[in-house]
Amino acid sequence: MSMLPPTAVFRLPWEVDSMTEGESVRTFGRLVCYQPDESRATLTAQHASKEHRVFVQTQFVEPFNPIIGAQYLVLGETEMYEGVGVMVRARVLNCVDGVNTALLQKAITEQRSFFAERECKQGEVTQPQDVT
Repeated sequence: MSMLPPTAVFRLPWEVDSMTEGESVRTFGRLVCYQPDESRATLTAQHASKEHRVFVQTQFVEPFNPIIGAQYLVLGETEMYEGVGVMVRARVLNCVDGVNTALLQKAITEQRSFFAERECKQGEVTQPQDVT
């Protein structure tokens, strides 16, 4: 029996709010705020002229050297917090400054298409054939 958490799916920052508690997630954003006394960081990302926020619980990755304005990648599980909504409890929080986020978004979209297509093809293969 494995004690590892489930595989984390890449979610775009504006999709994190719609996740349910306990889901594993990978996402990214620009670090705009770090509150060490609350072990909380805030990442943001622009999408369709709107700024989206991802709140991150940093207790498991402290101490870390926050670079305000830098891009970060976070891996963790979602939790519901009163007054905040969905927060990601980080297991990994890496500075990835210099990453082309538009290209990362495109890669995530392409990966989703690939997995969906593969799932569809596997479904066709496993369907019982009508023998008449």
